[in-house]
Amino acid sequence: MPIKELIKTVDVPPRNLVAYLENMLYVGIVSQVLGIELSELRIAVEHQFIGRDAIIESNFGIIKLGYEWAAENVEKRDRFVVERRPFNKNLIMTDGNTAAGIGSLFGGLQFCSWYPITPATSMVEAAIAKVDELRKDPVTGKTTCVILQVEDELAAAGAAVGAGWAGLRSVTSTSGPGICLMAENIGLAYFTETPVVIWNVQRVGPSTGLPTRTAQGDLSFMYNVGHGDINHIILIPGTVNECFEFGWKSLDIAERYQTPIFVLSDLDLGMNTWVTEKFEYPSTPIDRGKLIWEEELEKIEDWGGRYKDIDGDGIPYRTVMGNQSPKSAYFTRGTGHDVYGNYNEDPKNWSDMLHRIEKKLNGAIENLPKPIVIKGKDARIGIIGMGSTDDAIRETQAELAKQGIETDYMRIRALPSCCEVREFIEEHERTYVLELNRDGQLKEILMLEHSDLSEKLISLTDIGGLPMTAVWAVENILAAEEEYA
Repeated sequence: MPIKELIKTVDVPPRNLVAYLENMLYVGIVSQVLGIELSELRIAVEHQFIGRDAIIESNFGIIKLGYEWAAENVEKRDRFVVERRPFNKNLIMTDGNTAAGIGSLFGGLQFCSWYPITPATSMVEAAIAKVDELRKDPVTGKTTCVILQVEDELAAAGAAVGAGWAGLRSVTSTSGPGICLMAENIGLAYFTETPVVIWNVQRVGPSTGLPTRTAQGDLSFMYNVGHGDINHIILIPGTVNECFEFGWKSLDIAERYQTPIFVLSDLDLGMNTWVTEKFEYPSTPIDRGKLIWEEELEKIEDWGGRYKDIDGDGIPYRTVMGNQSPKSAYFTRGTGHDVYGNYNEDPKNWSDMLHRIEKKLNGAIENLPKPIVIKGKDARIGIIGMGSTDDAIRETQAELAKQGIETDYMRIRALPSCCEVREFIEEHERTYVLELNRDGQLKEILMLEHSDLSEKLISLTDIGGLPMTAVWAVENILAAEEEYA
């Protein structure tokens, strides 16, 4: 394609924009080859550069130049075209990051601190685009949510934890390298029992890795991120709609159990565009957990301080800034503390505190999003997956059935795993755990949680940076099944 020659035929002021506008030639050429109408390209350009007429005209003019050149000079030899589909008013096109940002706003998001990082940036950008519309006080007209870009991920985590401690519904988003920097503040939030939601839109690691490729390699790290005896609740959306749902639901869970909640997405689900059903408005009222104010606090006769387990479920009552009751104040510290927040090094007190937190989180397990199961016909073989691999595994299940191999498929949507996961493993002679990482991290966690069933679990992993395909999954399951033939 004579890109350099074509661009010389148009006036491009200033000349330092030439490289960018050359890309528009490619847009025109490829669109003509795929059968996309010029009118649709015009709509796309106007949407991208809304209100900037001069930029719209220059970009569309170059697109048209490439389009017309392709029509006269390119002979189409492949079978690929973009086919216009009937409009379906019940479906939308969007991505997981946009869904997550909007879902968080629907969940009553009040504070979001962030630092840009691929592939998580567009989640907060989506929230920024909608915050004035969705989080505006109808009386005062003021926006009731602060979105703050800070200098790095350490600051993002610190600000988010601080906002959660102060009583705001707080979120931050990042990717694997950012989680590494956030680890210390995550441990602080865990031990001070501060609610905060942390989205990790995964990319390929370690280190800088492949920022523009997808993976599921952060699961083990996030399961126990922080030093000492620590474990976390992780939500794992597998669809765009679940990104929206977990956007608001994660805030409820964080406040109910007073702990950091991780939502584990990935680049494929987060940044790629998907056709999906319209989002459903949150089905339950906002749940702020055991957050109490002056009147409620005075009714508690046996008030024993911020960290006392009054109800026996491991979850203490929480007071935040603005509570005027003399009983509400306490000192927040990441060091050893008693039920009042006072510094304490007593061994029994330390042991009691950690076991109470463990009890609290264990009590959350059965209230987390349940796994989704698709049953085969009298299947003896199970498949377990998570996240964005869902479509590929569904196709795998159907293809295996055509070849006479019936399987049941379970998609895990939260960790620690619930009793349904254990029952699924028990019901099958063997279960393949399919995931996008090197070491089979989901399988390793399931082996820890259900160690007596570990011999029934078989790991199949792919770590090339691309989404899982049914072709790969079918080939590997068939190869593994030859051992049992």
